[in-house]
Amino acid sequence: MKICVTAVAGDLSAEVDPRFGRCKYFVFVDSETTDFEAMPNEAFNAPGGAGIQAAETVVNKNAEVLVTGNVGPNAFQVLSAAGVKIATGAFGTVKEVVEKYKSGGLNKAAEAPTVPAHSGQALGSGVGGVGSGRGGGRGGGRRGGGRGRF
Repeated sequence: MKICVTAVAGDLSAEVDPRFGRCKYFVFVDSETTDFEAMPNEAFNAPGGAGIQAAETVVNKNAEVLVTGNVGPNAFQVLSAAGVKIATGAFGTVKEVVEKYKSGGLNKAAEAPTVPAHSGQALGSGVGGVGSGRGGGRGGGRRGGGRGRF
């Protein structure tokens, strides 16, 4: 069985990356032989749609199972439609979670996303609060032409 594990590096001793869409690596492990193939997640820095892109990668590599920490609703939908089983709540090394999955120690069939929908990376384009320094008021100041002249 081909198992895909989200990881922070590309080997069996790497820690599981709990973020599916923005994980650093996918490690595809043959559960029978423990042979593996690692590949960087190309959606890691995507401004939006990282979960969908990551899910398409997993599907295109013919993984039967995804083992990760969390998965969002869009990725969940793509993976489920392709018949990929999703095991969530994983932590430890890639090798450990593959063994846990095989022995039934992980949530083998997530039935819903584990994180809510959101949109892209928080790139910070909002407006800050009103300043509290000089010039922030409505009047013209002590000698100005605004209200409350001295």
